[in-house]
Amino acid sequence: MLAQAEAKQIGVVAKESGVPIKTIRYYEELGLLKSSGRTEGGFRLFNSDVLERLRFIKRAQSLGLSLSEIQEFLNVHDSGELPCDHIKIKLEEKVKAIDEQMQQLLILRQELSGLISGWEIKPDNNHSTICPIIEHD
Repeated sequence: MLAQAEAKQIGVVAKESGVPIKTIRYYEELGLLKSSGRTEGGFRLFNSDVLERLRFIKRAQSLGLSLSEIQEFLNVHDSGELPCDHIKIKLEEKVKAIDEQMQQLLILRQELSGLISGWEIKPDNNHSTICPIIEHD
């Protein structure tokens, strides 16, 4: 019965963490969180580490990590190991992807700037184009 006394009801977890009950249920469904049982009234109960796990999930998401990646890290943690090496590899991959996106955005920016700098509306009644300036390659 000691575990029940330390356990927190889902509503308390939601209030203390700022994470909506619906999201907590979803995380449990995905296996990111594990409830430790239910109250007699059917409310989910969570161990005291649930707040730390929720903080980790939210921080990892803010760094661009997906829930499936976060699940992998939590599985490593739950097996008794620190997932830091795994996280570092994923973060390095994110940096590489950001660099690639930045390069693509710079190319797009140049293309848009080129279109804008040469912007001149020419009436073209002979074609069925919508905007000849952006349709012209």
